[in-house]
Parts: sequence; C-alpha cells; structure tokens
Amino acid sequence: MAFTLFDIKSRSILADGLSFGEAGQYEFVEGTLHYEIDPKHPDNELVTDINIALTAENGKVQFASDIQLLRPINPKPNSSLLLSIVNRGGRSSLIFNDAPNVWPTQEPDLGNGFLMRNGFTVVFCGWQTDVPAGGIRLHVPEALGEEGSRLTGQAYQQFNINSTTNELLLSDRGHKPLPVYDTGDPLSVLVERDWPEGPPIIVSKDLWSFGRWIDGAVVEDQNYICKKDGFQSGKVYEIIYNTVGAPVIGLGFLAVRDCASFFKYGSAEDGNPCADTIDRAYAHGSSQTGRFLREFLYLGLNLDEEGRLVYDGALPHTASSRFGEFNIRFGQPSSNHLRNVGNRRAVSYTEQMDATTGESDGLLKRLEAKGAVPKIIATNSAVEHWWSDAVLAHMDSTCTYDLELPGNVRVYNMAGTKHGSGSVPLTNKPGDGPRQHHWSNIVDYRPLLRGALVNLDAWVRHGIEPPDSCIPRISDGTAVPRESLRSTFTSIPGMGFPVALPVRVRLDYGDSIGDGVPNYPPREGEPYVTLVSAVDRDGNEVAGVKLPDVSVPLATHTGWTMRHREEAGAGHFIPLQGASVPFARALHERQSSGDPRPSIAERYSSKRDYLTKVRAAISILVDDGYILPEDTDSIVKASSQRWDAIQLLSQQKTGEGRWI
Repeated sequence: MAFTLFDIKSRSILADGLSFGEAGQYEFVEGTLHYEIDPKHPDNELVTDINIALTAENGKVQFASDIQLLRPINPKPNSSLLLSIVNRGGRSSLIFNDAPNVWPTQEPDLGNGFLMRNGFTVVFCGWQTDVPAGGIRLHVPEALGEEGSRLTGQAYQQFNINSTTNELLLSDRGHKPLPVYDTGDPLSVLVERDWPEGPPIIVSKDLWSFGRWIDGAVVEDQNYICKKDGFQSGKVYEIIYNTVGAPVIGLGFLAVRDCASFFKYGSAEDGNPCADTIDRAYAHGSSQTGRFLREFLYLGLNLDEEGRLVYDGALPHTASSRFGEFNIRFGQPSSNHLRNVGNRRAVSYTEQMDATTGESDGLLKRLEAKGAVPKIIATNSAVEHWWSDAVLAHMDSTCTYDLELPGNVRVYNMAGTKHGSGSVPLTNKPGDGPRQHHWSNIVDYRPLLRGALVNLDAWVRHGIEPPDSCIPRISDGTAVPRESLRSTFTSIPGMGFPVALPVRVRLDYGDSIGDGVPNYPPREGEPYVTLVSAVDRDGNEVAGVKLPDVSVPLATHTGWTMRHREEAGAGHFIPLQGASVPFARALHERQSSGDPRPSIAERYSSKRDYLTKVRAAISILVDDGYILPEDTDSIVKASSQRWDAIQLLSQQKTGEGRWI
C-alpha cells in the first residue's frame, strides 16, 4: 500500500461538544500521514523528477502530509468523505459552512455547521511544500543530480506591486523562497511592465541586487531582491534567475490521491480512524486548488496503486480552463499570474484539437481510457471569464463553437460574481489589494456551492442528475467579446472600462517542458479569444446561474473592476476582483446623472416589494435545483442588508463623475 503510517498527534471534541443533528458530535484529529510509493509505477512516473528523487533502501520514495480531520465521533456507515485540497496551507473547504478563515494553527470555526449537519467527514491534506509556518504542508525529498548533487536551474517569479518597497522576497505570497544560486549571477534578468501584459522593459543590472535593503544599503541575501529606487506601486516586475534545490513538488498529486485512498479503504489495523465508515469520496479545490484538481484529473490519477477508484466526485471551483506550477522543477505552486507555466495552454473537458498548434488534448483523456472518470461539477465566477478564459473549458480553442460536454460533467457560471464570495459593507479596498474604482462586488455565491455539493452527492449516491450546465454559449448568443460590452458599461455614469484588458496567450517553454523543466522566458504564440457573458440593459450578466442580486438587482454586478484614479496604474484591470455599481435610488437622481438604468424606486414600490420578488427568485432557484431550501432565509436576510447599505449611500458623485 502507498501509505505506511498515520501518526496521530492530537484528538479533541469540536465546538464544545455541540451535536450536529443526526451526525452528532464531531472531533478534530491532527496528525501526519506517511507514504511510500513505487517510482516506477506508470502513474507515479508522471511526477516530474520522480526518477531522480531520493529513495529509501527498498527503492521507494517516502514523503508525508500534514493532516487535519473533522469526523463524527459516532459515524454512520456508508458515509461521504470530502477531501479539501488546502489552499496555500489553509482550510478552504469550510467556505461551505460560511466559516471565517482561521489559520490551521487554531481549531477550525465550523460556521453554520453545514458539512457537519450533512454528516461529511472532512480531511485537509497537505500537498504543497512551501506554505508559510503553521500551514498544512507536504514534506518531500529533493531531486538529486549526479553523485547526489543538488539541482540548479532557472526560476521565475512575478510581482504585482501595490505599495512601493525597496525589497521583495523571492517567493509568492510570503511562502518559502527559491533562493538564488549565485547572488552575482550576470545572467539573471529583471523586467518591469506597466501592467501584466504590457511591454517589457529590462531593468539595468546596476539598479538592483540580490539582497535586503537595510538602513539604505544592500545586504546580500539569497532569498531577496532589492532595488535602490524601489519597486514602484502599480508596476509589475518579473525576474528570471538560477536557483538551487528542487523538492519533488509533484508528489502533492500522489498525496491527494493516496490520502483519500487511505481514509476510504484503509483498515483499523492500518491506523485509519475512519475505517469501515467511508463509502464514497469527493475532492474539492477552490481557486489555486481548483486548478490543482483539474490537473490531477488531467494526469489521470484517480486510481490508487492497487487500481481502486479514489474519488467518486470532484468539485473544481473558480479554476477556469487552467492548471498551475504543480508538477515542474523549481515550481511555485501558489503562483497565479497569466504567464504561469500552467497557463501555457487551455484544456477543455472535451477532447479536441487546437486549431492553432495542431495538438489534440482533453482534460479527461487519461481517465476515460482507464474508466476512472468521477462525476464533476465545476463552478466559475464572472472573473474567470473576464480574466482567464473560462469558456475554453467548454468551447473550441478558437471560440467559434460550443463543445458537447461529457455526460458526467456540469459547468456553471455564477453570473455577476467575483473570484471570492462578496458581502456588505460596501468597500473599495478589499483585502490587501489596491484601491478600486468601484465598490467591490457584493454578491455572495456560497449558497450555490452548497447546492452543488449536495447535487454531486445525490448524483453519485442515487444517480439523480444535477441541473444542466449553465454557461455562456456561442449557440444562443450569450457568449460575446469583452470589447462589445464597452458601450454598455461606459454609458453608466462614472463606471468606465479598463484601460487594458488581460490577454492570455499560448506559451512555449521549450522542448524540455515535457520533462517538467521550463525554459524562461517562454516564446509567445497566438492569443486566445476571450468571451464573456452578454449583459442586459443594466450591465448584468444573462448567462449562468443568477442569484437574486442579479435577477432582482439593486446594482450592476461585474467580474471586472480597475484601479482607482488616485492609485498608481489608474484604470488598469485588477485580477480576481469585481464591481457592484448601485442604481440611483430615485428617478430624479438618475435623470440628473444621466444614468440609463431604471432607479430602485422605479423597480420596486418598497423594501417589502423588493424582498417579495427576492423570495420568488429564490423559489425558482430551489425548484431548478441550484440552491437548497434551507438557504432561503439567509439569502433574504442578506438581500435586506444590501437594500439598507445601498439606500444609505450618498448618491452625490465626486470628481469626474465617479462613484467613489
């Protein structure tokens, strides 16, 4: 077996012993799962550098995952396991519970208890080697060269600067850096751009160094890069340099495979606390880990070493048509920019030939050959369409016709949403990103995720098919070029349109990319066509599953926004974010501003009337199977809060007619 030991470190009762309906009380288990795999197994050979990884005396490759487990103390037989592919070391799947994001060093907040009330056993499995301290981590050996030497080679990093600084850590998001091999390396290159896809300008080598900026001087450091006049806010920087030390990061795929196999099939004698209780397993990934899950499926890894089916269902969320740096030498798994190696090509769920490159591929090609395709429900926000070409998951490579999705796949566009779920109060500076030109998108899509999980479970357990895919399509005219919507958005006072839209291009990383070794910089090929949902007269999306925010609107909700006019890089597209631009409250307000959108007072006679229409819209979504009846009251409550927040807004515009 691929697992050798589950070393349990601690066990405790969750939520002060609260009972979650029929599921009862839950416990929190922390430990380490140890693996031992055959590097010559045909599936395992797909891991980059597995053939040169440090091995034990028996010739096997050994590694381990940090594990956190939420399980019923008295589990029912024939239960479901939900494996959360942790996002950058954190417990992302608790989004189903509307739970706050608590770092794994703390006991999880169970939020509304949704997963527990439905009896899921939830496991958080470490798959990433470089996460910050306290994160749920993967522990792997290095790949080694001749006579056991450490590997050296090219590394690449991109930095989007939101606040001018003199030094940057050579990593993504404060993760463990890839150190420079030689701080005096004359072949390293630093590039500056005005926006991610803007013209590259090579920064003279005498203006920057590998090191820290301390008291106005450079202190040599293998883990940092510094620049005397600073890395400027609003700019984008890219660096190519030689690094040393190559952990076999692709073992993360085998960890996610074998962890679920352990809890699904392992016995009590194997140390499995879930023995004889798990009948089916689902994998969930969100954003970064949604892309990871897509690549896991692409590699065909849904059978364990003994040939048993691992995942019965999969939920890749906000993953677009992308992969990531999950299985390359010197990869940065947290990297999320469009020049990421994982973006070198788009891969659709249906096999097709790229008319530009002549290459034929499909996400499920390997799994179909093995008869190991799980049921799949994929969800995307509007951002994935505006930024990273989500339609390429279900259209041909030139976006001229719709592909017929496999029968076991459903894809949904969550109309008018941003990458992360929105909320009130209204703000134009969510998180640590730049100040936005608009209010940040407030649409809360989490009810759709709960509906998707329950639908997936019913599909697997009882053969009850979920609703048909709901996406922008060529065939019905709901998929359109982004530029075609410019006039609609610019007709709304103060809304504007981005100065430069992101462009995803085909990227060629050289002949060695097949071995997981990219050559930087890549050769750029033909750009992909970017299509998004058409919009109605209010600027709201017409394609996709429409929550009441969109079907009974108080605002225009988009999958795009841009930097504030007072920010560096004003007007440039901000990845992952979206906008909510409220309607005028009354007829005279919209007439005075020239707003073509009917005012709130023209649409609804009162707040009660508005909420009545919201309830009717929810009822349709429940009947159609997109959301659960239990979410009705919470959606109505959220809609009420949105009404109040928008009514309290000052409708007096400032400077150049902008809302903010």
